[in-house]
Amino acid sequence: MRLGVVSLGCDKATVDSERLVARLVGHGAEVIDDVAAADVVLVNTCGFIDAAKQESIDTIIEVSEYKTTGSVKAVVAVGCLVQRYLEELKEEIPEVDLFLGFSDLGKLVPELEHRGLIEPNPETSHPGIRNYLGDGPHVRYLKISEGCDHTCAFCAIPLFRGKHVSESMADLVAESRELEAQGALEINLVAQDLGHYGRDLGKGAPRLPQLLLTLLEETSVPWFRLLYVYSFGLTDELVDVVASNPRIVPYIDIPIQHASDRMLERMRRPERQQTIRERVKWLRDKIPDIAIRTTCIVGFPGETDEDFAELREFVDEIGFERLGVFTYSEQDGTRATVFEDDVPEDVKRERMEELLSLQRVISEDRLARFVGREVDVLIDEVVNPADGLAATHVGRVKWQADDVDGITYIKNGGWAKPGDFVRCKITNNTDCDFEATALAGDNG
Repeated sequence: MRLGVVSLGCDKATVDSERLVARLVGHGAEVIDDVAAADVVLVNTCGFIDAAKQESIDTIIEVSEYKTTGSVKAVVAVGCLVQRYLEELKEEIPEVDLFLGFSDLGKLVPELEHRGLIEPNPETSHPGIRNYLGDGPHVRYLKISEGCDHTCAFCAIPLFRGKHVSESMADLVAESRELEAQGALEINLVAQDLGHYGRDLGKGAPRLPQLLLTLLEETSVPWFRLLYVYSFGLTDELVDVVASNPRIVPYIDIPIQHASDRMLERMRRPERQQTIRERVKWLRDKIPDIAIRTTCIVGFPGETDEDFAELREFVDEIGFERLGVFTYSEQDGTRATVFEDDVPEDVKRERMEELLSLQRVISEDRLARFVGREVDVLIDEVVNPADGLAATHVGRVKWQADDVDGITYIKNGGWAKPGDFVRCKITNNTDCDFEATALAGDNG
């Protein structure tokens, strides 16, 4: 069976897709790039925000047309959108052969066997836990838990992902070893809240610090990165582990969503402005080189000009190295639907642009402190110089996360290839990117 895969949404969804594809490859499937030429197409949908929902629906419809114009015999849709709107999707897009919510994913292989599309007893060797779907296996993601116990008013994730459930440490170690064997040099730990890891496993169960130490001991992966930790999950033990282990990069993603206490309460967030301020100061005192990324929502129901001004002033005061901004959109079933969506769309966009404009100045100032440093750059891409840029390689330093942050342009990269580390000196920075020169004798 030729298998086409379209994985939409976040990195956690990518992990889900790779795990599902591994099951199918273990039953004789061959993954191909040309979706129209596949026998079966697997679409992993996203249902987080309106734009993602529409992209998922458009993709399902487009792929379904290949049953007429291409070689596709069956379309399978899974993921968040399917979990939330299963019955509606079945009615509106009958061309799809199989919709599977999270609790039904175990039926994927039997259903395809029943349709005669995969082998019931394949002679192929099993590919393992994950089947890589991208172009650069040196950067991978490890989902350490599923679901969320927080009750944020704007968020629908608990509605379709359920309560927080931690993966076992043994399974995560095995998966990390497999990722390393596939070429991983950077593993990004992801979850709805990394800080909750292990809390559901009972008294005495390992927590995030123990998991990190075990991964360091059981693998040789050079970089581990923490993405999405609520500030309350930043314990002394966790921060000490990060500070004392150079293989855990000095970078953390802490979503604050707002800074006005009135809005934080309205959003049902666990932090308040002063606690966020104290946590960030403490974190920077413990790990002076750390780069902190956060996210904010503007235009939440009831957000006044004064609330937004307070957010803007707080962002200016704290000086996060990175900041993502979203405009609020109402999500079915969330607690925020009891509020009138009373901030006009044009005001939401204006506030977003104003905050992002401010952040560009802040990022340039904050990241300038790294200019002149000698650092390792993980190469992601080899490029041809263009538009007067003398760089030959593009990569990232430890203060830049894959996909969401800036990149580092390297001059004199030599024969280095994607997945290599090159020792460089940072020579310049913009609001999001670095320029660097490879040091003599260390350019591949």
